[in-house]
Amino acid sequence: MNIGDIIGDALAYPFHNVKALVLYIVLGIIAAIIGGTTILSFVTAASTKGLSSYALGGVGILGILIFIILLFLIEGYALDIIKFGIERRADGPGIDIGRQVSNAIKLLAVNIAYYLIPAIIIFVLGLFLRDWILTIISIILLIVFALANFMARCRLAKTDSLSDALAVGEAIGDISKVGIGKLIATVILVVIIAIVIMILVGIIGSINDLVGDILFGIALVYLIFFYHRAIGLLYSNV
Repeated sequence: MNIGDIIGDALAYPFHNVKALVLYIVLGIIAAIIGGTTILSFVTAASTKGLSSYALGGVGILGILIFIILLFLIEGYALDIIKFGIERRADGPGIDIGRQVSNAIKLLAVNIAYYLIPAIIIFVLGLFLRDWILTIISIILLIVFALANFMARCRLAKTDSLSDALAVGEAIGDISKVGIGKLIATVILVVIIAIVIMILVGIIGSINDLVGDILFGIALVYLIFFYHRAIGLLYSNV
């Protein structure tokens, strides 16, 4: 598929499974509202003394935990979207809470690995190299591992195997199979579209905080579906 086909398909894809889209939009809205309430609780707790501050702090911590769980559910479902993209299926994945929580935990492990490895390399090189050389190497490493992380997500979605996803060398090799130019161009277009959507949401949401939270939740879920569908389609030729 060319880049135009990938972006066009990914933009329309969230509406192919209305049931899941609505469910995860509701979860996204709840997550956004809880996130906003949590921030408010911490701010209020910081300016309050006594038991009230502890209570508000407790509410804030609980809010963070619920926020993380909801995002886990959404991210886990997104991995199945990648899988359907790789298979070029037009329908949407079924909702399987157990599987999708497991997906999210695996994704967390993959993300940690692909950002921890370059961090360790950069730290070690920093003991020997000059600042400007280290800066150049750091930028290259972060770009390579960020792109490899895209491939690792796809490998995990395709095989359900964490070991396949953590095969760093093979994930880096997949970059050339997809085409580094095509991969970067697709990611840039996805980012631009996401920025435009979020700017519009921010402008409209500035009218009212609750409206802003609801719109942010809707946009967040839509963009997660859109982004992961695009990545899956991009990997479908590998």
